[in-house]
Amino acid sequence: MSLSILRPGLLTTVQDLGRHGYQKDGIVVSGAMDATALRVANLLVGNSENTAGLEITLLGPKIRFETDCLIALTGAHLSPALNGQPVGLNRPVRVTAGTVLAFGAPVAGGRAYLAVSGGFALAPVLGSYATYLRAGFGGLHGRALQTGDVIPCTGPTDTGHRLLQQLAADEPAAAWQQARWTPNSELCPRPRPRPVIRALRGPEYEQFSAESQRDFWQQPYTVTTEADRMGYRLQGPVLSRQTNVELLSTAVTFGTVQVPANGQPIVLMADHQTTGGYPRIAQVISADFSALAQVVPGQAIRFQEVTLAEAQALYLAQKRQLHGLRRAVEFKFKTNLS
Repeated sequence: MSLSILRPGLLTTVQDLGRHGYQKDGIVVSGAMDATALRVANLLVGNSENTAGLEITLLGPKIRFETDCLIALTGAHLSPALNGQPVGLNRPVRVTAGTVLAFGAPVAGGRAYLAVSGGFALAPVLGSYATYLRAGFGGLHGRALQTGDVIPCTGPTDTGHRLLQQLAADEPAAAWQQARWTPNSELCPRPRPRPVIRALRGPEYEQFSAESQRDFWQQPYTVTTEADRMGYRLQGPVLSRQTNVELLSTAVTFGTVQVPANGQPIVLMADHQTTGGYPRIAQVISADFSALAQVVPGQAIRFQEVTLAEAQALYLAQKRQLHGLRRAVEFKFKTNLS
């Protein structure tokens, strides 16, 4: 059981939820940029949330499924099509052997996710399948996918097998069928053209001038072309510190907003370094990592301050929605998919 890469796209990698527990050794977490989208895709096909899938960036690949599979596509709308026919996002889809998945023009967002029921039969590195490109390990040979790659699959989970059977019963002769139900739109919202990213004050927030603090929350910042899985360089009002005191390198994480000497902030992403020495003006909240991950170069964002209590409430609400989706899928395979 496998899928074949006929065309790799701009940047397609194998990702799970990251390589945790090794930052003390200088090894980054990595993993999916939009972890919520990957979690949703996995739940839709009966996988555990941490199962490895494909992260697809802007210009998607062309993939042939060599056996019948249950798949789901989530995240960015990159005009996906099966055998030339548009296919929906955020739903289980049965594909038969020989079916080809391709992508067209990006419509909304920058990163889509493909989950296959059962996941891939690859070797983990330090307990994770996440591809870390800079070090060249994880995923498939530690690199982005290339034309001619074949990714072995383990076969569907029990839940995935039942979903496959129910979908096949609707149109047994069709090359592919998609479920007619989708999760709550709050769990997989369409990426917005000018997203508002909620954040907490960072540890060095008070070192910035009152004008810089005001500009950070009130003025838009544009993501420059210097944006990758490690971080986004932003362009906007210059942020000035009121002190020239050097900082010791300290811990940083996904969503940390650092401000280097030029005053233009950098927001760290999935492949961020383990420590940093720039002042941290803000920390993006976990519930908005997905919105941040879907921003593309040239797009403007705004930051909105929230309290720690609000951030915690938003995180718990998101966890409840994921739990609800898991329960719903478990119920769906026992009933009619319509």
